[in-house]
Amino acid sequence: MANLNKVFLIGNLTRDPELRYTPSGMAVANLRLAVNHRFKDRSGELKQDACFVNIVVWDKQAETCNQYLQKGRSVLIEGRLQSRSWKDNEGKNRSVIEVRADRVVFLDNANQKKSEVKDNNVEAVEEINSGKPGAVPDELSEVSWPQEMDEQPS
Repeated sequence: MANLNKVFLIGNLTRDPELRYTPSGMAVANLRLAVNHRFKDRSGELKQDACFVNIVVWDKQAETCNQYLQKGRSVLIEGRLQSRSWKDNEGKNRSVIEVRADRVVFLDNANQKKSEVKDNNVEAVEEINSGKPGAVPDELSEVSWPQEMDEQPS
């Protein structure tokens, strides 16, 4: 039997990333993403609904997300669903389903670079009007693409 666990989301951060470190020193960042859905109801009126999703980012890409992302920024998340269970302080069983990010792409206004964080590397995907205030620093454009990438963006 075949299995597939792959998630692609585009949305806006509802708060700044929350960075912490495991006892072994590995970075982990929690992101909260709002993904909007527009639709027409039975009367034809345009409606909008939002789905709020917890995202977990690990290692260097967690630190990079913490450094460059803030509330309101648009991102594309590629990852997989994961579930966790634990007992809270009152002894009740708790569980959550969240997205573990494999890739985070920073999407923004035309005055910023679009940057990607994948497998602990930061890559510049596309530069648009560089040098404008608020653009991601130039060192992002100097990181090479991983060898497993089939093609580079134009």
